[in-house]
Amino acid sequence: MRQTWRWFGPVDKVTLADARQAGAEGIVTALHHIAPGAIWPVAEIEQRQREVAAHPDGPPTGLAWEVVESLPVSEAIKTQSGDWRGDLDRYAESMANLAACGIRTVCYNFMPVLDWTRTDLRAPTAAGGAAMVFDLIDFAAFDMHILRRVGARDDYPRAVIDAAAERFTAMSGDRKAELAANVTAGLPGAAEHWTLDDVRAKLADYRGIDAGRLRRHHVDFLEAMAPVAETQGVRLCCHPDDPPWPLLGLPRVWSTADDVRHVFDAVPSPAIGLTLCTGSFGARADNDLAAIVREFGPRIHFVHLRNVTREADAVPCSFAEDEHLAGDTDMVAVIGALLEEERRRKAEGRADWEIPMRPDHGHEILDDAARGSQPGYPAIGRLKGLAELRGIMTALEANHAAA
Repeated sequence: MRQTWRWFGPVDKVTLADARQAGAEGIVTALHHIAPGAIWPVAEIEQRQREVAAHPDGPPTGLAWEVVESLPVSEAIKTQSGDWRGDLDRYAESMANLAACGIRTVCYNFMPVLDWTRTDLRAPTAAGGAAMVFDLIDFAAFDMHILRRVGARDDYPRAVIDAAAERFTAMSGDRKAELAANVTAGLPGAAEHWTLDDVRAKLADYRGIDAGRLRRHHVDFLEAMAPVAETQGVRLCCHPDDPPWPLLGLPRVWSTADDVRHVFDAVPSPAIGLTLCTGSFGARADNDLAAIVREFGPRIHFVHLRNVTREADAVPCSFAEDEHLAGDTDMVAVIGALLEEERRRKAEGRADWEIPMRPDHGHEILDDAARGSQPGYPAIGRLKGLAELRGIMTALEANHAAA
């Protein structure tokens, strides 16, 4: 697999030099400063390519922008409201502009309102580092007592309602503010940063949109994009919901193998694919990651390798980001299935036989805490993860060659 590294642009505290020293072969990035629904101009894309190709003082980095993560889908497209058809046209133009610049793997997600959601961004680990955590009780406390969403109590069992009330009562003012900030956290340099009132307003936009309707909107989006992606040679791949279940009364429609199967059957174009995220899918005990690779392998265009440990097998549940080779996902089995898919593609003569992957998230360890990087994206924690994953890939390839 092609070993890539996520970089958030010049604002990122983890530099391109760090990525190269970690062993990255390519860069995953985006134009975070451009709002969803706006066109990504060729000039802006080329500027980011130059920033990736050279260090600020001039010498080449030896790296190139290879994968987009992400070209965001606007809320108007998801809800099919306002100028959503215009947003479709602008999305298609952005894809064409990326292809014109030689970038043809484009990751996106179709999560309503919030993308990834965690209640703790730097929770202490047993080894002394820090990791991101989704705590169901804390999230319910946010939903019912901080956001005060109408109807929130209807979405939780009595035990969670009672535990959340008790947890909220014991919270300090600082912890309440921290929890709200954690749940609504955005990316560095992102065009959108939402307050609680913003979140409430966005939730209102989804009144009357259930899972069935949102799934139809996703299919509509992909039916519009498939001809453009095919013409431009773009591989458009959807990232799973994170966490993979409904939140804040909002539907989620890319959480299970059934979700993927439904959309792939509706839009059979090979240009329309999946970003396999083992951490997002792995937060559900009913997702068999290796089986997902075997079933959807030909349409897996990008891979995130990370691991989580679930507190329970129920859906939803609390979970914590774990070390890459720990947690509830059998990473060896998943990597083995992905390498087998690469061999199958290569035998077919596919030009895209090598699947780009990146070490997703990572614990803050050693000097990471002093750097102040984006939560989940430390330098040393990801270096450690990539080294472990590279070791598994090397061992499995050697065993295959010797067989």
